[in-house]
Amino acid sequence: MNPARPAAMLKLSHFLKSGNKFFQSRSAEISTARQSYGSDGKSFAPRVFADYAVFKGRAALSAAPVLPTFSKMDSGYTKVDRRGVIMLTFRPAIGERKYDSEKKQLFALSVTEVGSFISLGPGDSCEFLHDPSMKSRDAGQVKKSLTIKPMADGYFISLSVTNKILQTNEYITVPVSTAEFAVMRSAFTYALPHIMGWAHSTNQTSDSIGKDFPKIHPQLAATSEWDR
Repeated sequence: MNPARPAAMLKLSHFLKSGNKFFQSRSAEISTARQSYGSDGKSFAPRVFADYAVFKGRAALSAAPVLPTFSKMDSGYTKVDRRGVIMLTFRPAIGERKYDSEKKQLFALSVTEVGSFISLGPGDSCEFLHDPSMKSRDAGQVKKSLTIKPMADGYFISLSVTNKILQTNEYITVPVSTAEFAVMRSAFTYALPHIMGWAHSTNQTSDSIGKDFPKIHPQLAATSEWDR
């Protein structure tokens, strides 16, 4: 037997293993799809959600649906505990095609705010204000303002975050083209009945509602709008 042959086979095996690890790593980097999981930790292959992202020179903006949560009633019916949202994630740029996830800021669009978003016409603008301590003595300590203003070819979507406790004031703007805004409008329109819970209530094929549907977008499972 040729003594060089086992060595060559060993090198080939090492190369194939390394190549497989590289492929898996690259697949994780470039994939925007996220597998959904139920409350029991089991995955549901048909239920895949994908973020829609807009990358620009100074910042990136992505949007993802967060589904509602459900609970069983004594009567046997399932009700919506909390309606879902469209979660917007802003990331400032730290280099060419590089964005800082450590300094990301989140803004959760409610169903009514989604309605305002998708009803915007050319030249229209709107603003949404969020305060976690609204109607309490701590009101105004931390607040977020999302503004959408028209530009020549699309809209400027800007997020301002003021934190008087930490003495910080952050501002991120992402220019969104007319085509990109049209994609967001169409996607948000499709997602609206799902985040309201209506899509589930009108498609009850079994009593599994509340178990088979994920409670939250997996990428956002450990985060909320007010984590920062």
